Amino acid sequence: MQNEIILNGISFEQLQDSFRAIVQSEVQKIVSGLTTAQEPTPELITRKETAHILGISLPTLNEWTKNGTLPAQRIGTRVRYNRASVYNSLKDIETLKYRRV
Repeated sequence: MQNEIILNGISFEQLQDSFRAIVQSEVQKIVSGLTTAQEPTPELITRKETAHILGISLPTLNEWTKNGTLPAQRIGTRVRYNRASVYNSLKDIETLKYRRV
């Protein structure tokens, strides 16, 4: 078997040192994996999905995109929206909706 520890003839201190070294090695692997992890790519959704989430028409979505109300990304000839941005704008719309003038 691999990485087999035989307890015959080993002192308690040697056993502790072995465990300490193994745990330290594994923790270092985890920490280095966290620091080198890349930020996840945002989930992009279509115009139709975005309009459905916001409860608006496609022409209204086009206007909101043109005037900067809702940021969009162009990928080739397609327009896509970041799902998180859409939901954040939905929260903004709800707060404005109930605001008294």
